[in-house]
Amino acid sequence: MRCSPPRSSSPSSPGSRSSGTRCGWFARVSGPWPSGRHVGRVGRGPGPVRAPVVSDLARQDGDAVLPAALAAEVILLCRERGLTIATAESLTGGLVCGELTAVPGASVAVRGAVVAYATDRKAALLQVPDALLADRGAVDGDVARAMAVGVRRAMLAEIGVATTGVAGPEPQDGKTVGTVFIAVSGPATDVVEELHLSGDRAQIRAETVQAALRLCRDVLRQSS
Repeated sequence: MRCSPPRSSSPSSPGSRSSGTRCGWFARVSGPWPSGRHVGRVGRGPGPVRAPVVSDLARQDGDAVLPAALAAEVILLCRERGLTIATAESLTGGLVCGELTAVPGASVAVRGAVVAYATDRKAALLQVPDALLADRGAVDGDVARAMAVGVRRAMLAEIGVATTGVAGPEPQDGKTVGTVFIAVSGPATDVVEELHLSGDRAQIRAETVQAALRLCRDVLRQSS
């Protein structure tokens, strides 16, 4: 899998990205998950939604957008499409849902969140198959997808967003620090993206939140 180097940005810029590499490959499927992963490229949707709350918040620095702006657009898109959303979070510990619920009026779309930090809680609360966790560990693209599907069902939401990865300081399940998988599951489409991030624990978690919100926004933009 080829990864493009990140765009440079000033460390002091709001929402600037660290020196990690973002791998923009994902699998988009309807129905059962195929055996192969990362079979497509992340598609960028059309321009920003025409709404003051989004344009006022969306201070951009290259490809970086503040998480608050991404969350505001996700809530707006959910409201426009009559969709509800829930998150299943491991390394981010509820931060993605925190950004969503910080948006005024978020209650019209947000159903809730499950913070399944321990591996066994992913199986117990989100119905991630025990065999999958035993075979690949918690940091895996198929696990991220299963988490997103599981939280949709648990929270009776149309959209599920999931994060799992290694924020450090030690590797986990044979995965290096900075390896992250995010997933978005909808009624007809599942999307998984693999990230390779660098920086300290706080930076990796913050960039994961930003990436998860961006992926969710892109999926919603492309939905009818």
